[in-house]
Amino acid sequence: MIRDRASRRMPVIASFIFGLMLTIMPLPDAAAVFRPDWLALLVIFWTMQLPRTWSVGAAWIVGIVLDVSQGTLIGQHALALCCVAFVTVRLHLLMRVFPVPQLTATVFPILAIYQFLLFWINGVAGVGAPSVVYWGPVVSGTLMWPVVMIALSGLRYRTRSG
Repeated sequence: MIRDRASRRMPVIASFIFGLMLTIMPLPDAAAVFRPDWLALLVIFWTMQLPRTWSVGAAWIVGIVLDVSQGTLIGQHALALCCVAFVTVRLHLLMRVFPVPQLTATVFPILAIYQFLLFWINGVAGVGAPSVVYWGPVVSGTLMWPVVMIALSGLRYRTRSG
C-alpha cells in the first residue's frame, strides 16, 4: 500500500525536479527572458490532474525551493505558485474537459496572474526589471503548454496503467 502510493508520487516529484533543472539552467541573455515558467506549467498540470494530492501545499513547497535556488525573496514564487494552484483547483473540472486550444487560452491568464504577482512583489521590494522579463515567460509558456500537456499526459497514463 505504501509502496503503491510512493510509486504514484514518484513521476510527479521527478517532473518537478526536471522542471527545476530547466528553470535554473543557464541560457544566453537574449533567450533567458523568454524562458517558460516550467514549474508554473507543472503546477497547473498536476493540480488540474490530481487536485487532491497536488494542490496549494505542494505549490508552496515547490515555490520555496524555487526561491532558494534562484536567490529571490523567500516566499515570492511560493505565493505566486499557491495562487496559480488555487485558481487551477477551482477550475480543474472545467479545464479537464477543454480541448487543447481552449485549455491553452485558459493557461495564458493563469500564467499572467503568476507573473503579475511576481511583478507586484518585486515592485514593493524595489526590484525593477523591463516588461519583457514578465511578458516573455507568459507568451513562451503558453506556446509550450500543448507540448508539456501531451508529454505529461503520456507519463501519467503510463504510470497509472502500471
